[in-house]
Amino acid sequence: MHTYRIGDAAVLLGVSADTVRRLVDGGKLAAERDETGRRIIPGPILAAYARDQYRAEREPTGSSARNRFKGIVTEVIVGDVSAQVEVQAGPFRVVALVSRESAEELGLEPGVPAVAVIKSTNVVVERP
Repeated sequence: MHTYRIGDAAVLLGVSADTVRRLVDGGKLAAERDETGRRIIPGPILAAYARDQYRAEREPTGSSARNRFKGIVTEVIVGDVSAQVEVQAGPFRVVALVSRESAEELGLEPGVPAVAVIKSTNVVVERP
């Protein structure tokens, strides 16, 4: 079974290590001690917590797309017909090619909030 140290769990959840410590101390996230006495979180427990958090925060959107990344536009490169839009969503950089007309209608420019909505039939999953 894979386990995670507090700092690693924080990165995966997108929160601070202090937040994860508070979750553990408050009994909202179960942890164990490793052979050196450090707190570790079993992978299945962390996965269940992350899944439950996401489902609790998910808002109905009227869309069949399930992959939504809230973030901030960091760059827009406008061409004659299309625009390349970069969104920084937490630690994730999402790059999209949209029509120039769409970029202009949405007012996409660095600093505005945006949601990258992804619906894909081909997703590659890798293990680090």
